[in-house]
Amino acid sequence: MENEVPQKDTSRHMNATLKPGQEFFVENEAAELLGISRDRLHWLLDQNVFNDGAGKPSDLHFRVADLVMIEFWDRRTPIAKIMRMPKKVSA
Repeated sequence: MENEVPQKDTSRHMNATLKPGQEFFVENEAAELLGISRDRLHWLLDQNVFNDGAGKPSDLHFRVADLVMIEFWDRRTPIAKIMRMPKKVSA
């Protein structure tokens, strides 16, 4: 399953409201707010953040800015005005 890309649930949308004053979100909360599965969240993080072979920490917390980036990475349609950085190449 490591090479399989968890599919986005297109029937869900990020329409959950944030709790006032909540600064950090755990994995389940982040996935729910983004409308994606926890497996897809992990896959997006593995592809875009923890891709140097070190692996991800066991306890992750996210801020709203992190959720914005993850939502960007989850987009299927590229945005013409945004240039993506090339993937890291393992040495």
